[in-house]
Amino acid sequence: MQKLTKEFFARKTQAVAPDLLGKILVHELPEGLVAGRIVETESYHQDDPAAHSYGGISPRNKSLFAAPGTAYVYLSYGLHYCVNVATHAEGIGEGVLFRALEPLRGLEIMMERRRQKGMESLCSGPAKLTQALGINKNHDGQSLFSSQLYIAEDESSGLITEKDIVFATRVGISKAVEEKLRFYIRGNRFVSRK
Repeated sequence: MQKLTKEFFARKTQAVAPDLLGKILVHELPEGLVAGRIVETESYHQDDPAAHSYGGISPRNKSLFAAPGTAYVYLSYGLHYCVNVATHAEGIGEGVLFRALEPLRGLEIMMERRRQKGMESLCSGPAKLTQALGINKNHDGQSLFSSQLYIAEDESSGLITEKDIVFATRVGISKAVEEKLRFYIRGNRFVSRK
C-alpha cells in the first residue's frame, strides 16, 4: 500500500470526496493493524450552512482549517466520534466526512471494539467506523500521513470510476439538505444508506 500525499487533499473538496472512494483508511493500534476500504463520504465546504466551519474558526473546529490531510475528529450528539479529513488549503474550513468502510484487516479487533460479529454493519456509519478503528478525540488535529493513522491506496483503489459512484444527498443534517454532496460506491453492501 502507498500512502496518499498532501497534494491529494489540497484540491477542491467536492473533487477529493468522490476520489477517496476505494482508498484505505488504516490505523495501527497496539493490538494490531485495522483497515477498511472507504465506500462512502460526504463533502462539506466553508460556505455550506451544514458545515462545522460555517461560522468561522473556533476551538472545536480548528482542525478543519488546518493543512490538507489533517484529521478533524468531533463528538456527535455527545455520544460518538466522527472523523473528517481537512481539504482544499490551510485556512479554509473544508473537509470530507468518512461515512462508511468495507472492513479489510483486523476484523477480530474491530468486532471486539464494536461488540458484534456481523460484517456489513461493522463500519457502516461514521460513528461505527471510528469505534471499530479506535479513532477518538485524541486523533483530532493529527496528520493523516503518520505511521499510525493514514490513508493509502492499493491496486484495487484505482478501479473505481465515475460510473461506479452514486451522487446523493447528505444524511443527518437539517441545512442544505438538497445538495448532492454524499458519494458512495454503487451496489456496495457496506454503505450506511442507499
